[in-house]
Amino acid sequence: MDNETETIRRILQDSGDTWAVVGLSNNRSRAAFGVAQVLQRFGKRVVPVHPKAETVHGEQGYASLAEIPFPVDVVDVFVNSELAGPVADEVVAVGAKAVWFQLDVIDAGAYERTRAAGLDMVMDRCPAIEIPKLPPRG
Repeated sequence: MDNETETIRRILQDSGDTWAVVGLSNNRSRAAFGVAQVLQRFGKRVVPVHPKAETVHGEQGYASLAEIPFPVDVVDVFVNSELAGPVADEVVAVGAKAVWFQLDVIDAGAYERTRAAGLDMVMDRCPAIEIPKLPPRG
């Protein structure tokens, strides 16, 4: 198994089940909305993070990662690449275990900083595509 495949598996199966999704709102036409549904179907708690702080898929939303009053395991990032680096830095600051940059979200500097801080990170991939490929646990 290559390193990226192993990192994907570790994030999806071992990093924990509370996922903050940055960019998640009630806009059903956005990819974040559907990906969050898939994550929930696979047993993940999805916490919306969006300036509107909307409740989405039954979960209370927050305007920023720092406002979430409980630990987050993984942060899934649905923002433009230009905005992703500061989000990755926030992920490190809030103490999450992993960060996931969605398809077409690429920031090599953020990747290096996040990995140097000891977090797992995947970039330019989608967990809704990857999670069904994993063998069942046990």
